[in-house]
Amino acid sequence: MASYNSVNKSLQSNGLSPALRITLKTLVLIIILLGAFTMLVPFIWMILTSLKTDQNVFTIPIKWFPEEIQWSNYPDAWKVANFSRYIFNSVFITTQVMVFSLLFNSMAGYAFAKFKFRWRETIFLLLLSTMMIPGQVTMIPVYLILKNLGFLDTYYGLVVPGLATAFGIFIMRQFMLNIPDEFLDAARIDGAGEARIFFQIVLPLSKPALSALGIFTFVGAWNDFLFPLLVVSSDEMKTLPLAIASLAAGQYVQSWPILMAAATFVTLPVIIVFFLGQRYFIEGITMTGIKG
Repeated sequence: MASYNSVNKSLQSNGLSPALRITLKTLVLIIILLGAFTMLVPFIWMILTSLKTDQNVFTIPIKWFPEEIQWSNYPDAWKVANFSRYIFNSVFITTQVMVFSLLFNSMAGYAFAKFKFRWRETIFLLLLSTMMIPGQVTMIPVYLILKNLGFLDTYYGLVVPGLATAFGIFIMRQFMLNIPDEFLDAARIDGAGEARIFFQIVLPLSKPALSALGIFTFVGAWNDFLFPLLVVSSDEMKTLPLAIASLAAGQYVQSWPILMAAATFVTLPVIIVFFLGQRYFIEGITMTGIKG
């Protein structure tokens, strides 16, 4: 609704007649609601299908709502594969990537925002230029590095490549540019070291940016499919997206309701994380573009 509120304020400041403003606001609201509904349809279909029987899925004409709710699809989805292991892998890998990525990206962003050193802007521009390189281009070189380090099919191979990103450094640097230098100078006068300033002043003031970057990192690590597919070879190291792909291929069971129940397991944590941090997420995204 943030975009709707901004449109509303823009219409009020343009001197339009009340009737025309109401009409335009109504049209904008209808477009937003239609867009939201379009995006929600696959999610709604997934949940409703997870409660159907196999026969109800392929009925013609299509019936959206199940004739008989099958709650058993959820425990069945948990049992048909080693789901508890896959959930542990995804939670462990995502948590490690998110925590260390926030730490390293914020440290690098702080250095680019507040420290003056030779070639700072040039190095930062070179770092930003790497964002234009598709991930598929660097995937094979990263794979070869992990192979030489002996990190294939290990947690190290799934965690280490995501510990710092150009996008994360950019987000944190842009936000930290807005932190007044007076706060940091006052702390230095009081005898605080750089580590104390960073952890006790800069990071608490950067909560919006940390929340925004944390959500981006969580979603990316949780939903990542292609890179784990390249690195992982054993069933014990599979993450949830790989497990869903195995279910879809019929490796464990051929049942669309069970597959949709498993997909619901994968989707819900992302939704929960976003709703918990949406206020900081929106604020962080807004603040990163204020100063450059």
